Amino acid sequence: MKPETSNPKLETPKITGVILAGGQGRRMGGVDKGLRVLRGKPMIEWVLERFAPQVDEVLINANQNLDVYARFGHPVIPDEISGYAGPLAGLQCALSAARHPLVATVPCDSPFLPDDLVTRLDTALQARQAQIAVARTRDQPHPVFCLCRRDVLPHLTRFLADGGRKIDAWYATLRVTEVEFDDEADAFSNINTLEELRSFERNS
Repeated sequence: MKPETSNPKLETPKITGVILAGGQGRRMGGVDKGLRVLRGKPMIEWVLERFAPQVDEVLINANQNLDVYARFGHPVIPDEISGYAGPLAGLQCALSAARHPLVATVPCDSPFLPDDLVTRLDTALQARQAQIAVARTRDQPHPVFCLCRRDVLPHLTRFLADGGRKIDAWYATLRVTEVEFDDEADAFSNINTLEELRSFERNS
């Protein structure tokens, strides 16, 4: 958890963290990616170990195996939109359920994410008065690694209601700042397929 401070002038907005695990896992053999075992434990457990200490509460966005995800000790929230509508649908339900004014998201298939991710995104978000801060390595943005203000929810809901699904298209309508993580590029490696999973196992 983020450290508390007794001086209100130094207080920063609290942050809800959301792990996006709402996909179907088609490229992972039809099994939820977050529940695939890597080096002896489910990938979501690796993510939780790095992500949970960076935020003030954790939510898990999932659309199947809800009871299994609930065993990790955090609220599980399914998409409000049916049909596996993608990460924006997960973000929408997270913004609706979040208790805090800022919401950070990470995917369930990046088990080695930076342990200073949220701090660096938050610093940029506040300094640049952006609505969303997105991680970037070199010329590659990572839109599912983001920190956004909860008050973008109505705008996102309208975007989804109009049929929008592409995360880049939605970001283009907002004040977005990209935050460089060139020094931690490998931390954004994700595991999408069984072959990638086996490769990480072999290199452990």
